[in-house]
This record gives sequence, C-alpha cells and structure tokens, in this order.
Amino acid sequence: MSQLFFPDWREKVVFSPDGVKPQVLLETNNFKVLIGGLEAGQQIPTHPEGAAVFHFLEGSGWMVAGEERFAVKPGVTIVVPAGANRGIQAETRLAFPAARAASED
Repeated sequence: MSQLFFPDWREKVVFSPDGVKPQVLLETNNFKVLIGGLEAGQQIPTHPEGAAVFHFLEGSGWMVAGEERFAVKPGVTIVVPAGANRGIQAETRLAFPAARAASED
C-alpha cells in the first residue's frame, strides 16, 4: 500500500528552477492527489482539465479558475469544475496540494 500519512508536506514538495515538478501522493484510475511548488515568478499556464481542488499551504500569488482570478495565500481553497480553465502564478514561493479527477479523454 502506498503512503497515506504525510506528517510534514515540506518533505514532499519540490521547488525547481525549471518550474513545477508535481509529486504524486496518490493515483488511481480516476483520481489523483499531488503536491506542487512554484518559485516566485513561476507559473502554470492556464489550461482546461478535470474537476480539481487546490489548497494553498505557503506563499502568495494568483490562480485563474474558470473566468475568475483569485488572490491565493496560505489557507485558501479553490474548487475548479471539470473543463474549466485553471492556472497559477506565484508572487512568492508557493506550495499547494491538489486533488483532481482523471481527465476524460
């Protein structure tokens, strides 16, 4: 069985000068949980995908969800419906777990 308990998320997140390097915490046929990290100034370009939940642990920045742009900081949670655009831009070092439904091909 894969690991289910993560006592310190900082041990899992990867910050890279090359951009986000998501670390998968759990993956099944229709569900994925990952943790991502962005350095200040990095971004995940806006793109559509399956339904997802993002929760921000560290840092500040912006997230596009659908047609809206939200300021993010520790404690903010954003739920994005399936097919809606999403993207993230970090103002400072930003860490977040995300849970998402598998993409429907």
